[in-house]
Amino acid sequence: MDIIRKIEQEHLRLDLPRFKPGDTVKVHMRILEGEKERIQVFQGNVIRLRKGATGSTFTVRKISDGVGVERIFPLYSPFIETVEVVTQGRVRRSRLYYLRKLKGKAARIRPKNRY
Repeated sequence: MDIIRKIEQEHLRLDLPRFKPGDTVKVHMRILEGEKERIQVFQGNVIRLRKGATGSTFTVRKISDGVGVERIFPLYSPFIETVEVVTQGRVRRSRLYYLRKLKGKAARIRPKNRY
């Protein structure tokens, strides 16, 4: 078991910021199209954070043209360029699946007070 942990430690990234469910983040993904490479930004609310070593993931939800779009990102993927925390949200749950049923202003997340 010690060998597995040692290998996992080599693949962990320390340059990513700390974020939690309820935060609005911008995920800069590296997209490969044939031989060309570009950066695509996906901005939305973090609705789930699954912890673990190298297998940890986070789910980001955004509304695009009136349709909810969710994407699951591996946290330690080499295709993730950067993750920016835009705003911090104040929520009382760790899984925000209830946002799928809400529309418009009801789907907003309260911002965290900076006092």
